[in-house]
Amino acid sequence: MSTPAKPAAEASPCVDPATGDVIGYSPLDTAAAVAEAIARGREVQPAWAATPVSERARCILRIRDHLVAHADELADVVSRDNGKTRTDALVTEVLASAMAADYYARHAARFLKPAAIGAGSLLLANKRSRLHRSPYGVVGIVSPWNYPFSIPFSEVVMGLLAGNAVVLKTASETQLVGRALEAAVGAAGLPQGVFHYVNVPGRIAGDAMVDGGVDKLFFTGSVSVGKVLMAKAAERLVPVVLELGGNDAMLVCEDADVERAAAGAVWAGFQNSGQSCGGVERIYVHRRAAPAFLAALKARVEALRIGPGRSFDVDIGAMTTSRQMETVRRQVEEALSMGAVIHAQAHAPEGGPGQFLPAMVLTRVDHSMTLMREESFGPVVGVMEVDDMEEAVRLANDSDLGLTGSVWSRDGRKAEALGRRIKAGVITLNDHLMSHGLPETPWGGFKASGIGRTHGRMGFDEMTQPQVVVKDVMPFIRRDMWWHPHGEDVYEGIKGVLHALYGRGLLVRLGGAAKMVRLFARSFRP
Repeated sequence: MSTPAKPAAEASPCVDPATGDVIGYSPLDTAAAVAEAIARGREVQPAWAATPVSERARCILRIRDHLVAHADELADVVSRDNGKTRTDALVTEVLASAMAADYYARHAARFLKPAAIGAGSLLLANKRSRLHRSPYGVVGIVSPWNYPFSIPFSEVVMGLLAGNAVVLKTASETQLVGRALEAAVGAAGLPQGVFHYVNVPGRIAGDAMVDGGVDKLFFTGSVSVGKVLMAKAAERLVPVVLELGGNDAMLVCEDADVERAAAGAVWAGFQNSGQSCGGVERIYVHRRAAPAFLAALKARVEALRIGPGRSFDVDIGAMTTSRQMETVRRQVEEALSMGAVIHAQAHAPEGGPGQFLPAMVLTRVDHSMTLMREESFGPVVGVMEVDDMEEAVRLANDSDLGLTGSVWSRDGRKAEALGRRIKAGVITLNDHLMSHGLPETPWGGFKASGIGRTHGRMGFDEMTQPQVVVKDVMPFIRRDMWWHPHGEDVYEGIKGVLHALYGRGLLVRLGGAAKMVRLFARSFRP
């Protein structure tokens, strides 16, 4: 494959992590260009928000149709730019995005429909409240390289459907995917300026978005960067939604189907070369289930085929960045030096330009090891045997992260009860690393795993601000009881309201009601 010609203007190179080849370039923007995009979005957003929801939904469905028509092309671009296999790209990026576009387009009108709020007190029964959802204006989205299409896609779609203008910055490492997403949104036929794609270095992205004037910022990435962005946003009181990764635990009970559990661990631990914030990183297996589980896990891991993701006969592709490879290697080396052992390992290509790591299972691990305390974000999982599931829950919660977790058991009630005790935003039973693909299901975590939610009704609501409209159904009343002028009669009348509504004993309530009626009568006098 020939190397694309470098453009005259400044651009960031796009590199295939499986071959090291430069496969394209993406023009770079400046912070000033980001500010211009935000300003243009602010100009056109009111008209877009006034567009009927049904028309906005039709635009999003055109994006869905574009994904379907270009599925092979999109899967190939994701595979070349990110390193994952084409099948992985088709399932977790293209199909998941098409499902999201369809779901949000079908449900946007219901999510945005004004809702009546029931009266809270007889005293104010003449005040009727209605909740409306108002778009923020211009939302900024900063997305990562591990799921470079599907993570930002849902947020873009929800933002647009909610009536916002959207400015998107995708990861520098996967700009070809970002440009493919830009082209997909272009198929919607949106008004000029409603959507902007910008390519700025990650180190200036947050400042450019906040200083440029976005009304809300959505960020997916590391905890350290999330904290910096949140501090920056706080200077201007810009609201944020942060998804900051996980160190997710898998609990395998004594009565688990160990074959299914092992297969699930291989999927959730090694899919996308383990570069999944919601993937399995720590496994706690009941001691009585451990021999069978570890044997099944070993057989499956050693059968994994690792290589260039464009081949259909490959299970695991390349790591996206050399920096992440080094992080995983350091964690593994430290764990081995502290007594961990390699229980199973797949074969990975060596010596070539590709960024490949073997899928690896470590046993004899403990929480003194970085591998078990911090996010690895690579194809390695640690397995600890536990005497009972109480110990498993305690260990699962021994982390400052809490994105997802899973429990594997043939007893559904027991599994759910255990799962509810794990301090994580998403718990799956007898499955793992799939709920991000459920468009109806909120996505987000506890503790340092983030703030706010994306996906589902809750995620859609993050794209709007609640606005309450209060209407008086008795406008002929000249004044409310507590309006001026004040006197002892007003004071006694208000105290009568308290007694009438909440006093103890019938006589107290009747006395209070009499005072309340006298005060209420004043409301009809000029």
